[in-house]
Amino acid sequence: MSEFKLPDVGEGLTEAEIVSWKVKEGDTVEINEIICEIETAKSIVELPSPYAGTVQKLMVPEGEMVQVGTPIIAIGDGAADPAARPAAEERTPGEEAAEMEIDLSNPAASGGGEGESLVGRNKADRGPVRRARKGSASPRSEAAASTQMQVQGAFSAGGAQSAEVHESDEPAVPAVAARAHDAPADPGTTRTLAKPPVRKLAKDLGVDLATLVGSGDGGVVTRADVEGAASGATSPSAASAPTPRAAGERETREPIKGVRKMMASAMSDSAFTAPHVTEWITVDVTRTMELVERLKARRDFREVKVSPLLVLARAVMLAARRTPEINSFWDEAAQEVVLKHYVNLGIAAATPRGLVVPNVKDADALSLLELAEALGELVSVAKSGKTQPGDMAGGTFTITNVGVFGVDAGTPIINPGESAILCFGAVNKRPWVDEATGEIVARDVTTLALSFDHRHIDGEKGSRFLADVAGILEDPATALLF
Repeated sequence: MSEFKLPDVGEGLTEAEIVSWKVKEGDTVEINEIICEIETAKSIVELPSPYAGTVQKLMVPEGEMVQVGTPIIAIGDGAADPAARPAAEERTPGEEAAEMEIDLSNPAASGGGEGESLVGRNKADRGPVRRARKGSASPRSEAAASTQMQVQGAFSAGGAQSAEVHESDEPAVPAVAARAHDAPADPGTTRTLAKPPVRKLAKDLGVDLATLVGSGDGGVVTRADVEGAASGATSPSAASAPTPRAAGERETREPIKGVRKMMASAMSDSAFTAPHVTEWITVDVTRTMELVERLKARRDFREVKVSPLLVLARAVMLAARRTPEINSFWDEAAQEVVLKHYVNLGIAAATPRGLVVPNVKDADALSLLELAEALGELVSVAKSGKTQPGDMAGGTFTITNVGVFGVDAGTPIINPGESAILCFGAVNKRPWVDEATGEIVARDVTTLALSFDHRHIDGEKGSRFLADVAGILEDPATALLF
């Protein structure tokens, strides 16, 4: 019997919470099969099994914090466990055929997986997953082989910009069980139909396809069905939801842990270490909104989300060329200012577990279309709660988008390791004085607020950067001047 100890899945991790077990005692697991989800100080991470065999004991309950190095599961030799065999022998030929059909029609199970597990390779990398010979594994491990398709995204989430997952022309195939250890469905019953991108969206948003009635042709579940269910659904994990309030209870306590604990510590350190200065500017962004509509109509942009945030992101990177101090940080230990010659653009995202700031690596080197794709993927992964520690490391400048909440602006706190953060307010129609004619007209207007580290960014540099960004949003054609 082998004990799997909680590993350090990030730099300097000391503890983590067991969010949910994906297996139960008596299940048979394979190497690299996902056995549980843990929440670290930065994100939710899936742990794959380093051993193959039968689960002898779950040594830590869900919701408990454990130290790195603590045994969390005991796995024995599957061949020595006779309990696994009878269940496998009870499989009928019809069940085997139904299961094989799912395996061969599932891109993730046939070698088309989109990512790898944190430890070792995803089983999808090993080609088509076929049912083992009788007596070699339990039905649970068979279901796991056909359903393991979780993607570890490289990007994640943006200040509350909603993500879209587009449907492809791939044929709809039966949706598989949401949990690997659920009992196989009766092949005589009707399975939920959904296209692969829709199944992935449902998995990311924590929606059980089996509970939906498809509105598409033939009862196929569409993206709109999933998004509609998600808008009224609870958080992906019961562990992240507040404890229900009992009748008559006057107050409720929630533990501070995981991402929320890390966020609180980081924001406190930043607020009381770097002297913040915040400047504001109100901008007529009518031409930016017109540009957004033109981009949406272009064929090459139809499969990505185009929003004013995309234009703002491009404006930030162009303006940083004239004011490189904005894209730097104060190294207190070395007593140096480190200027970055690349932009890892962070997007602050509010999630059920707290604030995360994933970033697009080398965003300044991307085309506008590539940047739109990267922001869309970043948002999708963050909303699913699957942002990995590496995706949040190394940021150089951050945008926080409070406009999606209808808020005009705010005084954002600088992300640790950076020197400035830009707050993007709501875009709405306001009366505006036309400088050429003096007439009052209705225009699309927004407010930007820039907080910067006043230890090495003086008012002149901060003001110039903010004015440059505002100038590009007011007239996107001025980007040609940078």
